[in-house]
Amino acid sequence: MKKFIIFLLSVSCVLSTNAQIDYDEVLGGNLNTITTAVPFLLISPDSRSGAMGDVGVATSPDASSMHWNPAKLSFTQENIGISVSIVPWLRELVPDINLQYIGGYYKLNNNEAIGYELRYFSLGDITFTDNSGQVIGQYKPNEMALGTAYSRKLSRDLSIAISARYIYSNLTGGQTAGGTETVAGQSIASDISTFYTKPTTIGGKKSDISVGMNISNMGNKISYTETITRDFIPINLRLGTDITTEMDDFNKISFAIDFNKLLVPSPPLYDNETGEIIAGKDPDVGIVTGIFQSFGDAPGEIDENGVPVPGSKLKEEMREINVSAGMEYWYSNQFALRAGYFHEHDTKGGRKYLTFGSGVKYNVFALDFSYLISTSNIGGTNPLANTMRFTLVFDLGAIGI
Repeated sequence: MKKFIIFLLSVSCVLSTNAQIDYDEVLGGNLNTITTAVPFLLISPDSRSGAMGDVGVATSPDASSMHWNPAKLSFTQENIGISVSIVPWLRELVPDINLQYIGGYYKLNNNEAIGYELRYFSLGDITFTDNSGQVIGQYKPNEMALGTAYSRKLSRDLSIAISARYIYSNLTGGQTAGGTETVAGQSIASDISTFYTKPTTIGGKKSDISVGMNISNMGNKISYTETITRDFIPINLRLGTDITTEMDDFNKISFAIDFNKLLVPSPPLYDNETGEIIAGKDPDVGIVTGIFQSFGDAPGEIDENGVPVPGSKLKEEMREINVSAGMEYWYSNQFALRAGYFHEHDTKGGRKYLTFGSGVKYNVFALDFSYLISTSNIGGTNPLANTMRFTLVFDLGAIGI
C-alpha cells in the first residue's frame, strides 16, 4: 500500500503541468515548481558525471556523451565505446526503483561519429485496488527511451550534433481511473548540440578549455488518457564549460560547471475566486511557443493586495536555472577521484546535494562509482539521499575493433 500511494503521488506530479496553483502558496517566493511528463529523461545515468555534481555538457567525451552532449562524440579518441550504468533511484522511499542505461558511439571517420542510447526506468511493483480495497491487478510501471545521434566536426575545434529519440511511458498498464481509460504515453523528440574545445596553456601547463550546449528533448507533448489534455516533456537547455590541465606527466585535473533551464512554461498564478490568471502566462500553448515563452513567463510574487512585486518576475526566472559544478583528478590516466555539487532553488524543488566518486581504468574497460549526499532536508528525509551509481565503460577501440 505504501508503494501504491507513492505511485499515485508520482503520477499526480507528472500530470500536473497545467494544474492551477493558488497564489497564496507562492506568496513571498514559496514553492512554484515546474513539472513535466517523463522526468526520468533528466536523471544523470553515468557515474562519472554523477560524481561531479551532474556536470557533463563540456567535459571530455566518453561513451555516455549521448545524454550530456552528443556533439562531443566526434572528438572521442577511440573508434568505438560502450557504457553500461545502473542507478538505484529514490531508495529512501522504495527499494525497487532503478534506471538502467546503455550508451555508446561508433566513429565513422576522424570527423564523424554516430551515437546510441537505451534508457529503461522501472518503478517497481504496484498493486491496484478498487474503492473497497479489493485487489484488481498487479503491474510494474516502466518508462523507456531509445535514441540515436549524428555528430560532425565543423573544424578542428568545433562540432555539432543532431539526435532523435523515441519515448515510451506506461505508468498504469491500461487501468481505468475515475471512469477514464488510461493509455501509455508516447513521444518523438530531438536534440541539437554543439561542442567547442581549444588547446591552450595555463601557468605554463598544457590545458584544454571546452564549451558545450545541448537543447534536448524537443518533442511533442504526452497524454496518458484519450482526452485532449497533454503534458510537456522535459525540454531542457544545458550550457557549460570545462577546464582541464595536465599538471605533469602523471597528474591531470579538470573543473567544470553547467547551467540548466527547463524550456517549458512556468505555472502561472490564478485568482482564488475566478480562476483567472493574475500573474504569468497561459501554459496551454504549443511546443515552440512554450520554449520561447519559458524565458519570460515566471509569475513572480504577488503582495497582499494582489499587485505584482517589482523585480520578482526576473528573480523567479533566475531561480529556474539549476547550477552544477564538479572536479575530476586523474593519476596516470588510470585512477580517478571526483567531487561535485548540485544546486536547485527551494522554490523550484530544493534539490541540493554533494557528490563523490572514483574510477579505475584499464586498457579495455573502466569502472566508475558515485555517491550522493543530500544537503537539503525539506519536509523530512530527502528521497535522493544515499543515491549510488555504477558504470562499466568499454573502449573496444583499444583492442582494435
